[in-house]
Amino acid sequence: METASAPKRIRIGDILVAQQIISQQQLETALLEQKKTGYKLGRQLVALGFVDENTLLNFLSKQLNYPFIDLAHFRFEREVVQILPETVARRYRVIVLKDDKDGYLLGMSDPTDIFGLDDIKKILKKPIKPAVVRESELLDILDVAYTRAKEIASLAEQLHDELESDAVDIADILTTAEDMDAPVVKLLQKIFEEAINNRASDIHIEPDETVLRIRQRIDGVLVEQVMNEKRVAGALVVRLKLMSGLDISEKRLPQDGRFNLKIGAHSIDVRLSTMPVQYGESVVMRLLDHSAGIRPLNKVGMPERYVRLFRNVITRPHGLVLVTGPTGSGKTTTLYGALAELNTPEKKIITVEDPVEYRLPRVSQVQLHEKIGLTFSTVLRATLRQDPDILLIGEIRDSDSAEIALRAAMTGHLVLSTLHTNDAVTSALRLLDMGVDPFLVASSLKAVIAQRLVRRVCLHCAEPYTPNPQELQLIRRMTRNTSPDVSGMRKGGGCPHCYNSGYLDRIGVFELLEINTTMADALRDNSVRKFNEAAHAQENYRPLSHSALDYALQGITTVDEVLRVSAEVEDESLTEESA
Repeated sequence: METASAPKRIRIGDILVAQQIISQQQLETALLEQKKTGYKLGRQLVALGFVDENTLLNFLSKQLNYPFIDLAHFRFEREVVQILPETVARRYRVIVLKDDKDGYLLGMSDPTDIFGLDDIKKILKKPIKPAVVRESELLDILDVAYTRAKEIASLAEQLHDELESDAVDIADILTTAEDMDAPVVKLLQKIFEEAINNRASDIHIEPDETVLRIRQRIDGVLVEQVMNEKRVAGALVVRLKLMSGLDISEKRLPQDGRFNLKIGAHSIDVRLSTMPVQYGESVVMRLLDHSAGIRPLNKVGMPERYVRLFRNVITRPHGLVLVTGPTGSGKTTTLYGALAELNTPEKKIITVEDPVEYRLPRVSQVQLHEKIGLTFSTVLRATLRQDPDILLIGEIRDSDSAEIALRAAMTGHLVLSTLHTNDAVTSALRLLDMGVDPFLVASSLKAVIAQRLVRRVCLHCAEPYTPNPQELQLIRRMTRNTSPDVSGMRKGGGCPHCYNSGYLDRIGVFELLEINTTMADALRDNSVRKFNEAAHAQENYRPLSHSALDYALQGITTVDEVLRVSAEVEDESLTEESA
């Protein structure tokens, strides 16, 4: 790598006008707007829509003779990026991409910032070769690269030193200390910041014999950080109990609570559960990011053909619609997407939930409270006297709630609910197993959606993939094609973006079963065999595992994820083969 020549100072606006990329009037407008926003001129021109970002960056690359690097497919090393302090990287919008014997390759969103380049040279004290990068991609990498793990470990060590082994009342220490000065508060803040940054759905705090484990569930898989400061666990648990309004003196029984957090632009609802374990108390926190908003149906990952069918079902005046799947499969997201579309001034909507996960305007949402007798059965009976058009029942748990829901659906209400079953076909049969009258199920159940979340292949390290003989045999069997097209398949090689897992983010896979006359007759006759045959013969029915395979063949997910979904719905595939 050659040492870069002195950075050039160019008047970007004048050159863009000279090259007829923008007009003189657009330049003057941007300069006036720039005084209000404080943006760099290039960013201001892009913000106003006068020039496309790619056009601008390619233009700068040619003018300055700097390479343009697409960070979306660049495999960075966390240690290399961290050579530059985070505050400096964010202030000047720069990132260290490579470190070799000749110096540093430095990605810059504004390569005309010669003053920033001078400051960075003083810090790095090695030759620098600038490159042009997109600002949005640069910021995404900075969020990933500057992980809070080291800060968390440092704060935990600091807190551990402050907690004497013979400390008597940790609650007094935590409640009397200034919040911003208390290391335990700072430690919790960093834990939550890292979890939000990593898109974690859960945080686990687990004391072991000699260590403390903090684990985050990212894309359905736990990622672990181990710390030697075991006594910190007690301080964290007490503070979290105080935040949740729980009894800090009770360590022998499980407790549940919740609290709200504001972290940057994120409004987080935290549901907390404590449980006594061998070496203290284990804490698990479910994080619900309300700032993300409610996803519309066309954004939950449902194929367009299913969106059309589902919309048709939920716009009917009455009937029961079920969304099924295990915990964490996205059922609530789908149901709230449906509610958002149904929520109009003409409709009275009541939800009965435990807990209320998202707040919706105009919707009457009831939070259950078992201890005072506010149970599903009690609330459901009361809701029917509230003149609702649409009912959302968080979960059908027993024959009592199932019967009330089905009777409500039969008497002119649209009822949406969830059920913990493997697939759409077994959901209707589960209602019969609960002891509900087959006539009720046949008359009221209109449709069932089953869903799972599969992990997406990480776009940053995705590589073409050729399936092995066993995988190819599975694909042939499922597609019923001896020569399936596998050219689009990909697999992640592992990179810092995805914690070397090869996966980043998740996408929903769905199956939709609309109850037709033949299936309703089978339910009325309580005939499992006839219902299975009618369900699998339905034109629009496609099993979950087949929907997952479609994504694998497109390179969106992998065969491993298809196998996981297939294992979860093993009963369904066996039924299909025997049908």
